[in-house]
Amino acid sequence: DVQLQASGGGLVQPGSSLRLSCGASGFAFSSEDLSWVRQPSGKDVEWVAGISPSGDRTWYLDSVKGRFTISRDNAEKIMYLTMNSLKPEDTGVYRCAVNTAGKYYTGQGTQVTVSS
Repeated sequence: DVQLQASGGGLVQPGSSLRLSCGASGFAFSSEDLSWVRQPSGKDVEWVAGISPSGDRTWYLDSVKGRFTISRDNAEKIMYLTMNSLKPEDTGVYRCAVNTAGKYYTGQGTQVTVSS
């Protein structure tokens, strides 16, 4: 079974930093694009960032470019999202996602709250 587990969220002040981690299992981790998505309370899910299998290509939502960095460790099967200069509008549940074998999976998320 595909399993994705995000961790590292918390309550932080505007301007702070956090690093999220995503542990994965049940699929060929090093062969798949991976993504981070987020869902603010009461709102739709929003794609945040993506990374190619080797990590040489990354993509970002315009509003997080220059502040967030996605990365991965294929040996450890972990993906990261380093978030700097956090803003209140970054608040939400963050989940990792993968599209593999024709199906889309997301796992248990981690809450990020940016508030003063």
